[in-house]
Amino acid sequence: MKLKSRMILILGFMALVQSGLVGLFAVHYLRQSLDEQIGQRAVDVAKTIAITPGIIKAVEQRDSSLLQPISLAYAAQTHARFVVFGDKAGFRLAHPKIEKIGHSMADDDGDDNSPALVKGQVYLSKALGSMGWSVRGKAPIFSDEGAIVGLVSVGYDLMRVEQVIQRYSLTLIAVIVASFILSVFIAVFFANHFKKAIFGLEPEQIAHRFNEQKATLESVREGIIAINSDGKITTVNRAAIETFALPEGLELIGKSIEEVLPDSTMLEVLRTGIPQYDQEAWIQNHSIIANRLPLKQGDEITGVVSSFRRKDELAQVSKKLTRIQQYADTLRSQSHEYSNKLHTIAGLIQIGASDQALALIGQEAQSHQELINLLLEAVPDPILAGCLLGKYNRAREMGLKLIIDPDSHMAELPESLPRENLVSIIGNLIDNALEATREQCGEGGEVHLSMTDLGDDLIFEVEDQGPGISPELQDIIFEKGVSSKEREGHGFGLHLVKKLLDNLGGTVTVEPADKLGSRFIVYIPKQPSHN
Repeated sequence: MKLKSRMILILGFMALVQSGLVGLFAVHYLRQSLDEQIGQRAVDVAKTIAITPGIIKAVEQRDSSLLQPISLAYAAQTHARFVVFGDKAGFRLAHPKIEKIGHSMADDDGDDNSPALVKGQVYLSKALGSMGWSVRGKAPIFSDEGAIVGLVSVGYDLMRVEQVIQRYSLTLIAVIVASFILSVFIAVFFANHFKKAIFGLEPEQIAHRFNEQKATLESVREGIIAINSDGKITTVNRAAIETFALPEGLELIGKSIEEVLPDSTMLEVLRTGIPQYDQEAWIQNHSIIANRLPLKQGDEITGVVSSFRRKDELAQVSKKLTRIQQYADTLRSQSHEYSNKLHTIAGLIQIGASDQALALIGQEAQSHQELINLLLEAVPDPILAGCLLGKYNRAREMGLKLIIDPDSHMAELPESLPRENLVSIIGNLIDNALEATREQCGEGGEVHLSMTDLGDDLIFEVEDQGPGISPELQDIIFEKGVSSKEREGHGFGLHLVKKLLDNLGGTVTVEPADKLGSRFIVYIPKQPSHN
C-alpha cells in the first residue's frame, strides 16, 4: 500500500476514533447534565408547591376536589408531565388519571415514599410509572405545627431528554463525517509534502537505502564522519573508529565533534562553507589526508561530511604505484630499444656483415654493463637506480644520450626520505631536459646528470642542451602553468618538483649551462628541519 493511502487510512481512522470518543463523551455528558437539570427542576417545583398554604390546608383536609384541578394547573404552568398529591399514608389525592385517585402511590413505581413521609426529606427518583419513564422530585408537606401531612410528586418526561440527545447526535454525526473528510484532505496534503521531502520514496525504499548506505559506509577503507548544523556527529563508520583508535562500544552519534576530535577543522567548514580537499592534518596523534565538504539544502549549510585516510597508508600505496610505474617504463624502453637493435643485428647478419653485428652486440653489452656497474656502485638504492635506468633507456629510445657523471655518489639516502617523492623530482627534471634537448638539437643531443651525497645535503644536477630559459621566466618558471614551451599541457612538472621539495625542506635553482641550455640544481637536506 502506498504511503498516501496509508496516511489517508490512518488519519481517517484517527479522526473517526477521536470524533467518536468525543461524541460519546458529549452525549453522555449531555444526558447526565439534562437529567440533573430536569431533576433539579422537579425538586425545586415540588419544594415550592409543598410550602404553598392553600395546598397544605387542602392536603390536611384530603380535599381531592380542590387538589385535582390545582395539580393539573401546576403541571401545565411548569411544563411537568404530572403533579401528584398524596396524604400522609401515601394514597393519592390528585392525579392526571382520575381512576388512580385514592390508590397508593407505591403501586405506580414501587416507591413507598418513606424518605418524604417518614424522614421528611426531599429526594429525586427515576422510574417507569403509569405515565411512562419520568424523573420525579418528591417533597414532604408539613402542617403549621410541623407534622408531615402528605407529599407532592412532580414528574418530568424523560422522552424530552432522548429527543434532545437524538437531535444533538445528528449534529455529532455530521461533525464526525466532516472531520473524516477534512482528515482525508489533510492526509493528502501532508502525504504529497512528505513524499516531496523524501524524494518520492516509500518508507520501505528509505529503509532499504538506509541499510544499503550503512553497508556501503562500512565497506569503504576510508574513514567517514558527518556532523549536523549543531556540530553533532550523525554518521561514523568503523574505518573512522579504527583510524583514530576510538574505544569500542562508545556511542558517538549525537556527541559533539569537538568532544571526540578536538583538532578537527570540520566546524570551520561548517562556519565558512568552504570545502577542503586533500588537506594534511595531525589529529589524535595520526597524520591523515582529509577531504571535508559542506552539506547544503538550498543556501543553508546543514552539516559537513569528512572522508580521510592515514597518510602512511597512502604513502605505501603511492610507493607501490611508483615502483610499478618505474618497472613498466624500464621494461617498455628496454623492449623498444632491444627490438630496434635486434632488427639491426638481423639485417647485418643477412647481408653477411657478421663482424659488424658482433661489434654492435659487444658495444651494447659493454654500454649497459658499464651503466649497471655505475649504478650498483654509486646508487645502491634500488628505487632510484631503477628510475635512472628507465630514464637512460628512454633517452636512447628518443635518440638522445643520458650521461651520468662517473664520479657521482648517492649511497647515503636517509630512510626518512620518501622514495616516491625523490624519483618524482629527479624523473620530472630528466624528462624536461630530454624534451628540451630533442627540441633544440634533435637526435644525438645529450643530457648530463651528476649526484653527490657529501655534506649535509643530497645534490643533483641536471643539465640539458635545450634552448634555455628566457630572463623573464627565470623567477616564475616553477609556478603552476608556466613553461618555456608554447604547446598546451606543459607547466606542471617543474611546479610539482618545487612543491615536493618544499615538503622535504629542499630547494631548486636554475642557471644557464656552460655552453647551451639550462642547469637545474636540487638540494635536499639529509635531516629535514622541523618547525
